[in-house]
Amino acid sequence: MPHDNHAAHGHGAHHHAAHDHGVSPPDGLKDPVCGMSVTENSAFQTRHGGKTYYFCSEKCQHKFSANPNQYTSQANPSAEEAFKADAAPGTIYTCPMHPEIRQDKPGNCPKCGMTLEPLLPELEEEENPELKDFQRRFRWTLPLTLIVFVLAMFGHRLQWMDMTVQSWVELVLGTPVVLWAGWPFFSRGWQSVVHRNPNMWTLIGLGTGAAYVYSVVATVAPNVFPQSFVSMGRVAVYFEAAVVIISLTLLGQVLELKARSQTSAAIRALLGLAPKTARRIREDGAEEDVPLAHIHVGDLLRIRPGEKVPVDGAVVEGNSAVDESMLTGEPIPVTKRVGDKVIGATLNTSGALVMQSERVGAATMLAQIVQMVAQAQRSKAPMQRLADVVAGYFVMVVVAIAMVTLLVWGIWGPEPSWVYGLINAVAVLIIACPCALGLATPMSIMVATGKGATHGVLFRDAAAIENLRKVTTLIVDKTGTLTEGRPAFDRVVPAAGYAELDVLRFAASLDQGSEHPLADAIVQAARVRNLNLAQAEEFESSSGIGVRGRVEGKHLALGNTVLMEQHGVDVAPLVPQAEQLRGEGASVIYLAIDGALAGLLAVSDPVKKSTPEALETLRQSGLRIVMATGDGETTAKAVGARLGIQEVHGEVKPADKLQLVERLQKEGQVVAMAGDGINDAPALAKADVGVAMGTGTDVAMNSAQVTLVKGDLRGIATARRLSEATIRNMRQNLMFAFLYNALGIPIAAGILYPVTGWLLSPLIAALAMSLSSASVIANALRLRSGEA
Repeated sequence: MPHDNHAAHGHGAHHHAAHDHGVSPPDGLKDPVCGMSVTENSAFQTRHGGKTYYFCSEKCQHKFSANPNQYTSQANPSAEEAFKADAAPGTIYTCPMHPEIRQDKPGNCPKCGMTLEPLLPELEEEENPELKDFQRRFRWTLPLTLIVFVLAMFGHRLQWMDMTVQSWVELVLGTPVVLWAGWPFFSRGWQSVVHRNPNMWTLIGLGTGAAYVYSVVATVAPNVFPQSFVSMGRVAVYFEAAVVIISLTLLGQVLELKARSQTSAAIRALLGLAPKTARRIREDGAEEDVPLAHIHVGDLLRIRPGEKVPVDGAVVEGNSAVDESMLTGEPIPVTKRVGDKVIGATLNTSGALVMQSERVGAATMLAQIVQMVAQAQRSKAPMQRLADVVAGYFVMVVVAIAMVTLLVWGIWGPEPSWVYGLINAVAVLIIACPCALGLATPMSIMVATGKGATHGVLFRDAAAIENLRKVTTLIVDKTGTLTEGRPAFDRVVPAAGYAELDVLRFAASLDQGSEHPLADAIVQAARVRNLNLAQAEEFESSSGIGVRGRVEGKHLALGNTVLMEQHGVDVAPLVPQAEQLRGEGASVIYLAIDGALAGLLAVSDPVKKSTPEALETLRQSGLRIVMATGDGETTAKAVGARLGIQEVHGEVKPADKLQLVERLQKEGQVVAMAGDGINDAPALAKADVGVAMGTGTDVAMNSAQVTLVKGDLRGIATARRLSEATIRNMRQNLMFAFLYNALGIPIAAGILYPVTGWLLSPLIAALAMSLSSASVIANALRLRSGEA
């Protein structure tokens, strides 16, 4: 997060010179330390190296004097430029699949060939250069791939040209696809060999490389081949196999990179929460809007109604209700009076406040949450993809078979024995090409993702689908996940001599003038019941304790116990009911009419209608359910008891939720976390599967891998069923792919030659290849109809 130098070091209070920032300085002078605009009449000046430097404050002047060279070597950069210059060289790059790989420059992962990503993304999203590159390669070569494919499949039937000419046409069209579009895959394949880490890229590089080289030789020097290799007027070529695989792999990479770019969106959304500027009160009482990076510890800042709190600090004047739900998950705005702490990026609702900043820059709570999310995303052990594990072994086996084929034919085969040997070895590599293998998982994932979306479950990546079925423990947040997340009227308890509806009508009439969300819940409840609301006169709001006024000639006071005491009203008769309601997690408001207690109103955060059923379904599927919430212990326990949740953690901070996830993971649990707020983001990122409510914050959705569009927990059960079906489907697909290889490879190796004289005819190879891919696709599509 950009912050100027003193912000970073959290210096004590200091004040800024009383110069007018409103007018742009004619000479464009900048404070060399923090980059603020200053004028020549600034009280803080220093001569250095024959030049006068001007400062915004004594603090900056001292910093400059202590080490002038640090600030004069560059031509007065702004704070943000200095930050960027500072950050850029020190950026650490890491691999999303292997977090232990870290280096100080961009590049590819030595283990799996993936492009490394910066540990902490910037606020301004720059498009992933690799994604752009792959999209370009894919778009430019797709037409060529299609033409080659159509020629190979139908060229001999349509007889557009002589078959030897067709081989040349395929060579010319296929070469840019293989050598240009496929280049990144070959370099990754080579890396995997160098690092002795065979993976999918080794297989793709080998298969497509073998098919291409073989086909080029068959086109350029067909005489090398024995007569038995000629079919339909030419030596068989495999250009279409090479180009189709490369285009398919490129498409898969583009889709994967797009999904991965979402992970950093969570951090960007968090960085974007903080307001860009703050209103600072200068020593002479004048006010100015300054960028957030220029706020120092000890500055006085004004926060108007509806504005966000700029940094962490304490209230020194005024009172107001501050909505902290985005950071704490507390659904009801919290009253802030002089001396109370406020958190940066929370929303000031009704009153005006003046605060003194205490923590700025990287020290604020928001900055720490950003750090936690970034760390959690990186430290999560990724599930190695099924296809990758398989590919590793597969490569070794195929290469071994190819070598054996070459030797056996070379030593014992008919003349020209080594030519036969070489050709058959290459045929083994071609037929083992991972076309069906490469399709096996992405097809199932694509179909499952589409099916999930129609049920209101959005999966962000394949790992989420693969992991969801393994989950053993589900941690749920209370506010907005189990409950609606906004206050709703619960009930009225009238005092002796008053009717329920009268108490509600008087309270709502008075509350029409209040901006407090609790008031809004009461007014809405009265409107739903078609009560006629009267006009309130002499209305006044004692922020945080309640409201007063006259309705129909009666003096009304509506608020908490403090307000009742001020009016000398005895609340004792209703204390037992009030305590019981508080125990159930409701907020209690008393109403006094003409100095006597008339009743109390309870406002609570109601449990979603779908929650009990959803929890029951999840319990039956064998999940252990844990509730963690920023709400008070009593409320948390009450909601837990009502929903039959045994493990309840109340008053939990974002870091505690993260620790809870880590603790459970250490115990060997596979953890899913369901939440909707910014306070849930670090835990969502760390959990094996993060599930966000679509009704919650963007930050939560970007940190999680699964989003439930309607915010309905029943979606988790749906998603788990889908996850199980998908993995089953993926395994069937891999089995098809293997079966085809198990039949095709021996034939390619010439095992049937002594008996039948068969060598692998290119037509059979091409057909078998298309068939295996088609069977994989057809099987994946079964998921759509829910049969799998």
